[in-house]
Amino acid sequence: GVIGASLPVDKINTASESLVSSLSPVGFLDCARAMMTTDTFPKIVKRTFSAGNSNMKRNYTILGMVKGAGMIRPDMATMLSFVVTDAPIRKEFLDDALRVSVEASFNAITIDGDTSTNDIVVLMSGGDPQETTSAEITEELEKVFEENLGLLLKDLARLIVKDGEGATKLVTINIKGAPDKQTARDVAFRVANSPLVKTAFFGEDPNWGRIMGAMGCIEGDFNPMKADIFFGNVLLVSNGVGGGINCEKRAAEIMKNREFDITIDLKGGNSTFTVLTSDLSLDYIKINADYRS
Repeated sequence: GVIGASLPVDKINTASESLVSSLSPVGFLDCARAMMTTDTFPKIVKRTFSAGNSNMKRNYTILGMVKGAGMIRPDMATMLSFVVTDAPIRKEFLDDALRVSVEASFNAITIDGDTSTNDIVVLMSGGDPQETTSAEITEELEKVFEENLGLLLKDLARLIVKDGEGATKLVTINIKGAPDKQTARDVAFRVANSPLVKTAFFGEDPNWGRIMGAMGCIEGDFNPMKADIFFGNVLLVSNGVGGGINCEKRAAEIMKNREFDITIDLKGGNSTFTVLTSDLSLDYIKINADYRS
């Protein structure tokens, strides 16, 4: 939708009754398609898991769907996500588990460094927590549930970045050796959001100087000139110094892949952070330049 444009309330009200009557227990794909805007495919992930003692082991399901392709950066950004489960989980635990899982998934991605107020993630359970009378079973169920929820949201977040507007690359940026978590996060997002870095991704150019420049913009207790930078398994920069033309050629080959990793070792501590990002392509410009025409 266009920012600032009024919603067609009359049309929504008129359609509501027929929409409610067409609800279906297997209508998830229809829902995922209906909320697409510039998305190129519906995004649905399902995970199944089991919990309970050996005498009463039960299978449960978590299913999630998400919409989002542009104006994506934390906190969550322009996205809609709905997650449902049949696991009998307490409301308080659902809330806590969702907040933890969102931080490591939807709040660890960026497409264009832009955002808006229009975002939501909802987690709903159709199970009755009273089903589990044993505290031991409840504890195990909640632990396994949170693990699977975290993996499911990471999969959904990855689909958002993979389907980023005009994106041709999905890049994982791993920061390690940071003095603290905040510095690791700041460096990761500064690199991931840099237009110069993102256009280099699109051009498949291992222009490591742009990464160093982005890192140098962050105030933190680290020295960029001590950093190592890997493209995949290729050590492109060692202690702030480039490895030369042969290393760049090998890094350029890695960048030809649709997906690749970059690891930056700051050598200043033990904190880490990982962010998913995309490239900045000509198609992104076209999509957003012609958005209302």
